[in-house]
Amino acid sequence: MMKTSLIVEALNRFLQPENFKDYAPNGLQVEGALETSKVVCGVSASQALIDRAIEIGAQTIIVHHGYFWKSENPCITGIKKNRIQKLLSHNINLIAYHLPLDAHESIGNNALLGKVLGVQESTPLEKTPLVRIGHFADPITSQELYSRVTKALGREPSGVLLEDQTRLIQSIAWCTGAAQDFLEIASQAGAQAYLSGEISERTVLESRELDLPYYCVGHHASETLGISALAHWLQEQFGELEVQFINIDNPA
Repeated sequence: MMKTSLIVEALNRFLQPENFKDYAPNGLQVEGALETSKVVCGVSASQALIDRAIEIGAQTIIVHHGYFWKSENPCITGIKKNRIQKLLSHNINLIAYHLPLDAHESIGNNALLGKVLGVQESTPLEKTPLVRIGHFADPITSQELYSRVTKALGREPSGVLLEDQTRLIQSIAWCTGAAQDFLEIASQAGAQAYLSGEISERTVLESRELDLPYYCVGHHASETLGISALAHWLQEQFGELEVQFINIDNPA
């Protein structure tokens, strides 16, 4: 057992949430047990993840998507009530990090996605720092990029893909999650392809008009990398903890 407050302090030092203007609070969102021996990590604080944490006797849950978003109804009713009631009745802490886990240079969703795709020397865009741009050591075909995404994330991307699968792609920009509206900015920065977690009707039109292939890889799938890496980091920092990443499948 170790003090839960020490876990929160270590995470805050590592992820530096004070540097972000976020859409939800980062850090401890729901207070539970003062001491922790088992931690469950997952993408989103769903009822299914909470139930799994209860099953294995975890005192703390760490997620990328937590609660209390600025645009949501602040009343604790319905689904939110059920989830929070489960946390409180089982004395489980809920810790969440949103943008800090997207942007982190070593274990962030964006940095890790570029790494698994084989992108070289990626950097954040000046206009939108969450979007990264980089290049492949050697140009790859559109079909090869499709295959790399499928292998890395375990699902086939959708979107506006090239009819000519032999067209070569050297530079690529990407941002995990709901980042489809950065497509034109990516094109202006010189990207020859763009990848994000979600797609909208307008995205299809923009992609066609820019002649820029767009790979939609799924919001959930694109953001499994960071929280999984954070679980590994936490285990390395505190050997006395039992830390487990649990992936609750989500096709979106």
